[in-house]
Amino acid sequence: MSIANYLTFIRIFISPVFMFIYLEHELLGISMQVLPFILLFFLAVSELSDAFDGYVARKLHQVTDLGKILDPMADSIYRISVFLTFTRPPVSLPLLLVFLFLYRDSVISTLRTICALRGFALAARISGKIKAIIQAVAAFFILLMLFLFAFGFVSQSVLTTSSIVVTAVAVAYSLYSGVEYLFANREYVMRLLIFSDDQK
Repeated sequence: MSIANYLTFIRIFISPVFMFIYLEHELLGISMQVLPFILLFFLAVSELSDAFDGYVARKLHQVTDLGKILDPMADSIYRISVFLTFTRPPVSLPLLLVFLFLYRDSVISTLRTICALRGFALAARISGKIKAIIQAVAAFFILLMLFLFAFGFVSQSVLTTSSIVVTAVAVAYSLYSGVEYLFANREYVMRLLIFSDDQK
């Protein structure tokens, strides 16, 4: 375990905490007006850990095989958890949008893991980094709208509609980045398919 990996684990730990606070804020005695600030804090900590774990790993020469697998897995877990949380009222995102996030990440993560076990690593793409930024912006935007809703500046229908639109944009780019990733690494994908056929 390195410092970078501990930073990565922060995102995995925060995911269920973020979800629980959103769903059970009344049970915890957290008012709707305070809720957006708490969620914003956890989201900011997660994004900062995502920004710095890779930098720390390179700076301290702590790049590990565990980190290469753990980092994208942690990203997927916490971002999907955030959007899955927002499928519940008052945001009320359609579950289908989150399933599309999950489908894209599952395909890419499985492919990267299998390729790593076969001895050839699939490099990260700039489109994947842009995808992460767009998803983060979408999550922060939803929290901004939740803040406006909590203080009565917008209705729940406006909150839900605007959240769906911004999430749909994030989903569209996520799917594009997944296709682009597969196309850019098509040589490795073909090697994997050929290897699988040889094993039959």
